[in-house]
Amino acid sequence: MIAIVGAGFGGLGMALQLVRAGIRDFTIFERGSDVGGTWRENTYPGAACDIPSHLYSFSFEPKADWTRTYSAQDEILDYLRDCAAKYGLRDHIRFGTEVRSATYDEAASLWELGLGDGSTFRARVMISACGQLNRPAIPAIAGRDSFAGTAFHSAQWRHDAELEGKRIAVIGTGASAIQFVPQLAQSAASLALFQRSAPYVIPKPDRPYARAALRLFRRFPFVQRLNRIFKYLAQESNFAAFSFAQVLIALPRRTFLRQLEAHIADPELRRKLMPDYVMGCKRILLANDYYPALARPNVEVVTESIERVTPTGIITEDGRERPFDAIVYGTGFTASEFLAPMRVTGRNGLDLQTAWKGGAHAYLGIAVAGFPNLFLLYGPNTNLGHNSIIYMLEAQIRYVLDAVEKLSERPGARLEVKAERETRFNDGLQQRLAKTVWASGCGSWYFDRSGKNTVNWPDFTFVYRARTRAVDLDDYLPLHA
Repeated sequence: MIAIVGAGFGGLGMALQLVRAGIRDFTIFERGSDVGGTWRENTYPGAACDIPSHLYSFSFEPKADWTRTYSAQDEILDYLRDCAAKYGLRDHIRFGTEVRSATYDEAASLWELGLGDGSTFRARVMISACGQLNRPAIPAIAGRDSFAGTAFHSAQWRHDAELEGKRIAVIGTGASAIQFVPQLAQSAASLALFQRSAPYVIPKPDRPYARAALRLFRRFPFVQRLNRIFKYLAQESNFAAFSFAQVLIALPRRTFLRQLEAHIADPELRRKLMPDYVMGCKRILLANDYYPALARPNVEVVTESIERVTPTGIITEDGRERPFDAIVYGTGFTASEFLAPMRVTGRNGLDLQTAWKGGAHAYLGIAVAGFPNLFLLYGPNTNLGHNSIIYMLEAQIRYVLDAVEKLSERPGARLEVKAERETRFNDGLQQRLAKTVWASGCGSWYFDRSGKNTVNWPDFTFVYRARTRAVDLDDYLPLHA
């Protein structure tokens, strides 16, 4: 029996490939009421992907009729629902079921999962597909809970809230905020955007697919595959600018400057929107309507730090209080807190968070020493700053499938990565990260509280795919049983 935690891209992709391999003895545990993961939860106005549609979908389950070059949230969610329906995955999913703990029973070589309803579930293999962007991060601002108006995080959007004609505060300028701020600004009486750090925003080459193109994709699937390959190579080339050839960042920086100058005429506002760090150090954002929205007369960009929230508004460090009817937190996620709040206990009572005290780590981002038959999808240092995470997930899924098939040949056996292999891998990974633009001095969600980058993969994705081509048993302790 295989237990999969999470029914987003990772969990569904893993299950889909298990079915294709003829393996149906698995259960997916999903705390939500539907599949989709982050694309089920993030329903804020304007929610969309910043990776091309043909690349942000499974290569082994292509979709020929994406309506746009960059898909919106609802279309991505429908795609995942279709994948689940096509392969009968819903029959394997326990919705509304949170996995609160997972403990390895060494005598039985089984994982025992403690579920939210108080019951337990035992599985030979546990696969975590929780993702990195599933726990909203809300800053601990003084007085936050005293606010008498409407307040929520963008990943928990209050669709019942009446925001039209209201005075709205938006805290945060990340990937979500640049999508929903233009939507709110159109109908708000006023909108104040509280910015701690200005992002680099470049144009998004988004457009509807022409009917002729959609007919071509349907009739000649190889054309869509070629389109996917072309987009992959275009995205992949960006990594050079993040690592060994940072001079290449000059071209997108010029693009950024042109867009800023084209839409922001006010010199003071333009100054506020000029980042003070090297381009690429933080996530580069794509949008066409963000800067025009900030230039609207009903929008204010506030760069003074927030001192506290009051029942009626927000006071900044300069002593000024601005009144608001609603506060929207666009403050991202706790990306570096992998698997939390689930408590995972491995061999000899080893607690995973204790093992990760100095920062999360895993061999290939997938396996952790001391935790047999536990595999992570979208684990430590497998996020990207330049390409599609679906490509990385497919590599991980292939690797885990190979592990499952090797274990199936030896009933009762276990796969546990050697501690020295994991340490050597992660030491090399951190050395490479130190040479990338992400280490140039800015603070970002790529780093944990100790200042360690536990999120990004510091190399080309095809290198990762080659490294995860198959399980090398030399990397693991001898199979038992």
